Amino acid sequence: MSEDTKRTLALFPAEDLPEGEIRAETLPNGDIIAVYNVDGNFFATQDQCTHGEASLSEEGELCGKFVECSWHFGTFDVTTGEPGLMPCEIPLKTYAVFVADGKVFIEY
Repeated sequence: MSEDTKRTLALFPAEDLPEGEIRAETLPNGDIIAVYNVDGNFFATQDQCTHGEASLSEEGELCGKFVECSWHFGTFDVTTGEPGLMPCEIPLKTYAVFVADGKVFIEY
């Protein structure tokens, strides 16, 4: 499959991820992602912090559109994957997410 070929996958019913929560999912290609519900909007990034030492879905706390990596006390903007505070300073990969028919879908 070429790099610019995208696949769409239904992850779970939107009601299964309450507002302000983070959930880990594994994509068919093996990527582990963190899915966020921020004000009723869904976003997804790589699950690991940029040091690869902490799972954002397990070690992170969602504060508005930012998730704080409690392992390093660094933050990421879930809408862009861009870092906020040191020491996690490398951008995370983001994924396109949308809701249709009450389910959360992701493009990967």
